[in-house]
Amino acid sequence: MNAEGEKQLKKEIGLTVAMSIVIGTVIGSGIFMKPGRVLEFAGDSSMALLAWVLGGVITIAGGLTIAEVATQIPKTGGLYVYMEEVYGKVWGFLSGWVQTVIYGPAVIGALGLYFGSLTANLFSWDKKLGPMIGILTVIFLAIINSLGTKYGGFVQNVATVGKMIPITLIAVFGIWKGNEQILSVSSGAAVEISMGAAILATLWAYDGWLMVGFVAGEMKNPAKILPKAIIGGILIVTAAYVLVNIALLHVLPAGEIVALGENSAAAAATVLFGPIGGKLIAVGIAVSIFGCLNGKILTFPRVPFAMAERNQLPFAKTFSNVSEKYGTPIPALVMQVVLAVIMMLLADPDYLSEMAIFAVYIFYIFAFYAVFLLRRRNKGAKRPYSVPLYPIVPIFAIIGSGYIVAATILDNPFDSLTAILVTAAGMPLYLYINKKA
Repeated sequence: MNAEGEKQLKKEIGLTVAMSIVIGTVIGSGIFMKPGRVLEFAGDSSMALLAWVLGGVITIAGGLTIAEVATQIPKTGGLYVYMEEVYGKVWGFLSGWVQTVIYGPAVIGALGLYFGSLTANLFSWDKKLGPMIGILTVIFLAIINSLGTKYGGFVQNVATVGKMIPITLIAVFGIWKGNEQILSVSSGAAVEISMGAAILATLWAYDGWLMVGFVAGEMKNPAKILPKAIIGGILIVTAAYVLVNIALLHVLPAGEIVALGENSAAAAATVLFGPIGGKLIAVGIAVSIFGCLNGKILTFPRVPFAMAERNQLPFAKTFSNVSEKYGTPIPALVMQVVLAVIMMLLADPDYLSEMAIFAVYIFYIFAFYAVFLLRRRNKGAKRPYSVPLYPIVPIFAIIGSGYIVAATILDNPFDSLTAILVTAAGMPLYLYINKKA
């Protein structure tokens, strides 16, 4: 959208809607799929709970920092636009490239695989059917979102309501009825203990908060609403995540949570509510993941679409095309789904989710540092919003994110190098496209 169009956006979003955007885009699969993974890396239950809290604190610091950037650059496009406005076209292109070829497809692929695994488990089907169910679900939602945003939006609204039911029931009844020891229980896992890997796994569950910055230009008073929505929304999400993990640990032994992996929440629901109640909760969890997957398929193609509009991708004319009949960027959507399906065939969901978070957090660090550059660049100018406790909060966001990136490189050097090489591969492509232009 052009600058004039941005200025004409209706400022109708208040605090309640903004906070629901944060909660709705963050809560998806992570709270149900990652407790076992976090516990496995943390080594024991106390450290696992600490990892969830630290993940929330890093996310809040990052959210408050990005809020200042978003209110100074209230344009459609999020991270891609922030990077371009602050660091120039090269860094804007690389962030968009990573979101297009790694982050977006990997997130869609991971969610699809989690949904397939949970569905196969729910109906006691062969586990080998999980990936095929996931792939078919991704393709189905791609078709739905190709037909118009109103259909994707309807699915999103239903799923947002549905996702809170299993979270509330598991947290309340698990803490009330469970009798397992909660703190200082060994995970019994054989993997090397890594707090960095544990926090990285929690950040998959917290990811999505940046999307509220996409609508900063449509808020009634972004200076007041945006920081409150981010703080309030992420605090609610953090509380929900910690309570659910306490409940799971109170219902199931720590070692069993690790062994069950993405099916631990459904297993806990079966213990709490019996086979039928457990099935109903598992359906609620599936609805939550389904809605989260739908939201990603709805939003992620907008990044390559925006890049293609600026002639920053090969076949830009094709990928910037919008269907006259449905008003959706079908070619960009198809490209994202094809990449996601390829990833689903080649990798497991935990690998995809961790690679996605690692890749995007490299650029989050640059986005956090942009606060210092913008303050220097706009010295003396009045800011619509200032990050509290400056410069402590931005520095904490940078250090926390840097720790995650560094720990991932040390723990998984090959996978990290692969993500970095794919990012760097965008550079010759950028030079070729601009030379051609």
